[in-house]
Amino acid sequence: MKVLVVGANGQIGKHLVSFIQDSDHLEAKAMIRNQEQASFFEDLGAETAVVDLEQDIDTIAKAAEGVDAVVFTAGSGPHTGKDKTIMVDLDGAVKTIEAAKTAGVKRFVMISSFDTTREAIQEAPSSFAPYVAAKHYADEWLKGTDLDYTIIHPGLLTNDEGKGQVEAAVKVERGEVPREDVARVIAATLENDSTIGKEFQLVTGTTPVKDAVDSL
Repeated sequence: MKVLVVGANGQIGKHLVSFIQDSDHLEAKAMIRNQEQASFFEDLGAETAVVDLEQDIDTIAKAAEGVDAVVFTAGSGPHTGKDKTIMVDLDGAVKTIEAAKTAGVKRFVMISSFDTTREAIQEAPSSFAPYVAAKHYADEWLKGTDLDYTIIHPGLLTNDEGKGQVEAAVKVERGEVPREDVARVIAATLENDSTIGKEFQLVTGTTPVKDAVDSL
């Protein structure tokens, strides 16, 4: 399975491309914003596509040609304004979904926020609410398609070394999870068709990643 990783130069994306390239069943294509980011992925033997998420659907669709799955790991980051949140986390996500449809790619994995319910938007601090709202509507857009989607809702992301043990379920207690383990879960999700049509929350736990994904 060839996988287009959107937001590949992010911390989850880099881990994910590394895990995919180490897999016997998966192959990565890294979508990056500029050519200067390419060397990391080329050293892993991964193909790259230089595309900015603020470009049009057809440009993103061209990057998705010939792949079997798309993973959306991109994010505007905590230090950008509401404009970038809209342009990347909402519009960028929706354009990527539409690009997958245009390119004939059925499998789509979305990395969302821990809680994207309407209640979460209302309860979020004013500085965080636009991000939650953007993720909410991107998730809803994906669920309204006929794509073979999975939506992953990770807890508070850390840069700790991954342990390879998580808790994954429709609803879990809020907690932390290393970005490295999120990437492990994404890779396991891609290899498990029983995750299609599901969404789940994810935090550090005591269950090995493959077992946790298999139990969903």
